[in-house]
Amino acid sequence: MVTLQKQHYPPAIFLMGPTASGKTALSVQLANALGGEIISVDSALVFKGMDIGTAKPTLEERGDIPHHLLDILDPSESFSTGQFRTKALALMDAITRRGKIPILTGGTMLYFNALLKGLAVLPEANPAIRAKLDQDLEQFGKEALHKRLADIDPLAAARIHPNDPQRIQRAVEVYEISGKPLSSFFNTAQGENDLPFHKIKLIIAPSDRKVLHDIIAQRFRNMLEQGFLTEVEALYRRGDLSEKLPSIRAVGYRQAWAYLKDEDDLETMTEKAIIATRQLAKRQFTWLRRETDALSFQTGDADLLQKVLKAVRRSISQKV
Repeated sequence: MVTLQKQHYPPAIFLMGPTASGKTALSVQLANALGGEIISVDSALVFKGMDIGTAKPTLEERGDIPHHLLDILDPSESFSTGQFRTKALALMDAITRRGKIPILTGGTMLYFNALLKGLAVLPEANPAIRAKLDQDLEQFGKEALHKRLADIDPLAAARIHPNDPQRIQRAVEVYEISGKPLSSFFNTAQGENDLPFHKIKLIIAPSDRKVLHDIIAQRFRNMLEQGFLTEVEALYRRGDLSEKLPSIRAVGYRQAWAYLKDEDDLETMTEKAIIATRQLAKRQFTWLRRETDALSFQTGDADLLQKVLKAVRRSISQKV
């Protein structure tokens, strides 16, 4: 990437917020008003054939605005935080060279953190330790492994959901290899000042958490009416996918998968998916509280776009 003097850093907008807060619509409005292109910061939107349950913007919703990092992988594949960072930085550079403003929007806070704070250098995987952890997972279950993580690294355990065995295993593995908790490595990550952009951080969220809870519940029920279970069934019938994959572990898909395996009835599945999505929002809020230099706006504000545009233009003008 081109090295620039700080006073000439081009702008990049980071539009963050919990799930179902209205980021997608606002990002398109901003791109239209400012001449921008959108980079998705979402670990589920990268997968093809996963549209309804991820609330992936339709072609109509995208308008004429280029959207990047959508539909780039088959659900059988994985996409690491490092891969995201590499692709996002390349896209930001290319968009800027086209005279446009990169607008990074989504709810995967780990991806935002990788861009803004850099990546921690972690120990390489150890096959013997990984095999032992696979055995422990099979024998004792993911809850026991998560409890072990909580004992050795409470910060990582608070950040990693108990239903995410792959990340739990990696966190425990890092500790067993190095003797240091995973969370300690992030203190030595590359600093955000190395990102050659004038960073404009925006947060959009409802002022009342209960309002968001209601939106989440209604949105999932709307997804069911739109054919979400048919979408998941098509993935289920492929035969090469399982709930161990990052794609199927995505909120909503994990619960629908259990329903298709006859582990839950429809009502139970719906309730579990809504609860899981609300828990995701809670974790996102925890991350967002750390962004003390971000500008915050309220979901549903009648003058939302005007207020955001005014703040963005003021920030850009101050750096010119």
